[in-house]
Amino acid sequence: MRNFRGKTAFVTGGSSGIGLSAARLLASEGMNIVIFARTKKTLEEAVKEIESAKKHAPQKVAFYLLDVTDPAAVKRVMKRAVNEYGSPDLLINCAGRAYPYIFEEISFKRFDETMKVNMYGIWNMCSEMVPYMKEKGGTIVNTSSMCGFIGVFGYTDYSASKYAVVGFSEALRSEMKQHNIDVLVLCPPDTDTPGYQVENTTKPEETKRISQAAKIMTSDEVAMGLVNGIKKRKFMIIPGFDGKMSYIVKRLFPWLVEMVMDSDIKKVQKGE
Repeated sequence: MRNFRGKTAFVTGGSSGIGLSAARLLASEGMNIVIFARTKKTLEEAVKEIESAKKHAPQKVAFYLLDVTDPAAVKRVMKRAVNEYGSPDLLINCAGRAYPYIFEEISFKRFDETMKVNMYGIWNMCSEMVPYMKEKGGTIVNTSSMCGFIGVFGYTDYSASKYAVVGFSEALRSEMKQHNIDVLVLCPPDTDTPGYQVENTTKPEETKRISQAAKIMTSDEVAMGLVNGIKKRKFMIIPGFDGKMSYIVKRLFPWLVEMVMDSDIKKVQKGE
């Protein structure tokens, strides 16, 4: 997808954060945009932002209320969206959540909710949209995280869900090639979004120490990296130099990543 003009993107989690930034940027490239989220007010505000970014007046921008963890709702809403706007050329699964805690303080209920939003939501969307997209091909982007290839203190449930997204996407990518559907994974670093502000309210001190040296990206910067990655058909889209270097070091020298994180953790635990 090097040319976005006149094509259609469906974006879950499109009312805020990375999803909204991606939708706004794609609108500026000439795409029709349909966003999905759970809160009507934020969806209405997001549509106004996306409308203001349109490249051409005829472009369509719309929203639907949707909880991606509900497979029946996904089936119902996506059928309606496809009937009204056609099968998307681009599907971006960007709905997600994180509440970092010490493992022993994470209830099964919280773990279950994290998996349902971050992994089951993507499964539900892909299950419903793949049959439509097979008719003409297209691109699916599933949002993981740097915690999808580096397990970080305080993110046991989150990392479990994000590692699952990477594995699922790699397997789905293999199956979809015959249908001319690209499957890509977005792995953003810490990003200044409303969700990130919520994360900071529950982070253990060890987690804060590990992440304090990392550069925080804006959602617009991540969206730019995402769009460039789509154009280049990169499977692993990792915005920012720091993120790319972390991925390379983790693959080549995993012991080094562990050593650095362990050092930060021990300092906190010793009160340093």
